[in-house]
Amino acid sequence: MKRLSNLAWTPTWTSLVGCIHGCLKYLDIAPSLGWLFGGTGHGFIINMSRDGSCPSGPTAWKTTRFYDLGVNIGYQLEGVFGDKRQPGYKEKQKQAWDLAKAALDQDLPVIGWEMAVPEWYVVEGYDDAGYYYNGPGADQGLSPKPWRKLGKTGIGLLEIHILKPLKPVKDEQIVKEALTFAIAFNQGSQEWVLPDYLAGQDAYQGWIEAVSSGKAALMGHAYNAAVWEECRSYAVSFLREAKTRIPGIIDDALDGAIRSYSEVSKQLKDITELYPFFENNEQGQVGENSKSQKAAEHLQAAKKAEQEGTGYLEEVLEGLS
Repeated sequence: MKRLSNLAWTPTWTSLVGCIHGCLKYLDIAPSLGWLFGGTGHGFIINMSRDGSCPSGPTAWKTTRFYDLGVNIGYQLEGVFGDKRQPGYKEKQKQAWDLAKAALDQDLPVIGWEMAVPEWYVVEGYDDAGYYYNGPGADQGLSPKPWRKLGKTGIGLLEIHILKPLKPVKDEQIVKEALTFAIAFNQGSQEWVLPDYLAGQDAYQGWIEAVSSGKAALMGHAYNAAVWEECRSYAVSFLREAKTRIPGIIDDALDGAIRSYSEVSKQLKDITELYPFFENNEQGQVGENSKSQKAAEHLQAAKKAEQEGTGYLEEVLEGLS
C-alpha cells in the first residue's frame, strides 16, 4: 500500500483546476488559484451544450491546450486516456493503473476522472484493491476504486494523469498564450469545442434561450452558473495579479478587462443566488416564471460585459506584442 499524506484537492466547482492546484500544493509549487485559472485560459472560457443547460458543459471539451498551458505555469501532465467503446480498453485500464502506481511510488501526485461522480479527483494512494482518492463527494467513504472498474460508467471514459514540476516561463508569455487560447476557444474553434457544444457568445445565447423559454434543466443551469461564475471570479484575480507582475505596459487594457470581467462575475453570481446548486440539483426545468426571466436578464448583462471584456483582452495581447 502507498499513500501520499497531505495530498488533497483544493475544493472548487471546477474540479479539474482544484485537483491540479491540490497537487501543486503537495509539490510545494502552487501558484494562486487565480494565476492557475487564468494562466491555463480556463478562467476566460465558457462551454455549453446546445440545449443550453446540460451539466456536461464545464467538462465536455478538448482539454489538450489547457494541459499544455500548465507547462508555462510550472508543471507537466503525463497521462493515459481510454474509451470503453474502443478496442483494447482493458489494456488502457492496466496502463493507467501502472502509471499511477509508478508515480505515487515516486511521490508524484496523480489526478483521475470519474473516480466517483463525473468530476475530477486527486489520487492519493493505492493498494491491491485499487485507487484511493479525494475530491467531490469523496468524503463518503467511496475509496478504494477497483482499477478494473475505472471508466466502466455511462460516460465510459478513463483519464489518469501524473503531475511533474517544471520551471515556469516568463509572466508575459503566460498571459499572452493563455489569452490567445481563451479568445480562440470562445470563437468556437473546433480544435477544442465539440460538435454538440457552443462556446463564447454563442454559449451565452444558447443558455439565455434555454432559460428564457423555461426549458433549461434546473440542475444543469445551477451547476453551470456556479462553475462559470467561479471561473470569471478567478479571471479577475488573474488580471489583477498580471497587473502586478507586468507593471506599466498594459495597465489600461488590464483595468478595462478587470471592470468587464468583474461585471460578468457579478451577474453570474446573482444567478447562483437565484438558483443555489444544492437547492436546485434535482430533475426538472426552470420553467417560465419571474425567477427564470430575471436569470435571463442577468445572462444578457453577462454576455454584453463578456464581449466588452474580450475586446480588452485583445488590447492586452496587442500591448504584449
